[in-house]
Amino acid sequence: MPSIFNNRLRQITLLLIIILLAGLLLQQLYIFLPGFLGAITLYILLRERYFHLTIKKGWGKTITALLFIFASLILIAVPIYFSIVLLTHKISMLINNPAEIIMNAKLVGKKLEALIGIPLLTDANLLALQKKITTILPQILNSSANILSNFAIMFFILYFLLMNGKEVERYLEKFIPLKEQNVDLLGIETKNMVKANAIGIPVLAIIQGIVAGIGYSIFGVKDVVLWGFLTGVCSMIPIVGTGIIWVPLTVYFFAVNNISSGIGLLVYAIVLITNIDYVARITILKKLINVHPLITIFGVLVGIGLFGFWGVIFGPLLISYFIILIKIYINEFVLLKNDTP
Repeated sequence: MPSIFNNRLRQITLLLIIILLAGLLLQQLYIFLPGFLGAITLYILLRERYFHLTIKKGWGKTITALLFIFASLILIAVPIYFSIVLLTHKISMLINNPAEIIMNAKLVGKKLEALIGIPLLTDANLLALQKKITTILPQILNSSANILSNFAIMFFILYFLLMNGKEVERYLEKFIPLKEQNVDLLGIETKNMVKANAIGIPVLAIIQGIVAGIGYSIFGVKDVVLWGFLTGVCSMIPIVGTGIIWVPLTVYFFAVNNISSGIGLLVYAIVLITNIDYVARITILKKLINVHPLITIFGVLVGIGLFGFWGVIFGPLLISYFIILIKIYINEFVLLKNDTP
């Protein structure tokens, strides 16, 4: 008995030390969590093609991994770089020439006050807004350094996963306390959800941004590229989505008495911008996106708070895992208990 007690005590002590060290490491490396999640995402998307080329076609593992990393860098980092440059340039212009935007904001504020009787854009509010805008550019520059470090971590981990993917997968399978069929179910669910969100959501954002940009150019919105880009980004926000952009633009047209453009943009946004999402889902992305809308909405809401940008992918994945783990629990334990005589 004493030896059993001592062994159990040593086991508990060791587990506490492991948990303590894991918590400490996670706390210090939390800033690099987006890079880690990004590497997992890319690995899941690339693994089948990589194994096909290296195992069946006989390509060298190192050169193939480097080619995949280079292609990923072009497809991901370059658009993000130009997005940061675009936003930084426009924000710099607003900071250096704030008079025009303040004048337009006052005009819109007066129109809204006359319409609803409540002063929304007072001088104090506009002054606070101007101060807020001046703080955005330094934040973007600071976040750029964080983005670059996460990209470096992401591609470093991706290289390791590609080079040692089979060994890592076999190692993980040994420690998952589930039946083999349920382990396979988890793998399939992960692959499907990552593909649906990592490919489907950005493609939908690009489609909505392009459609919105076309409408903005038709009805005379300035800086079509900027507003189209922001519309695409906001399309990933649940519930409100693209309305964050096209509603204020429509209000501005009405405020400056450009009624025809205001009505035209309003109709265009309601008919096309807000509905192109559903059209794309049931046509070109029908096979790729087969995720319940509620999973996407609540998943994104949860994921962005936990993981930042990568929460768009891993938030819905967490919701799906929650549902699938309930099914696995029933399959592993409840059904087994019911079948026992």
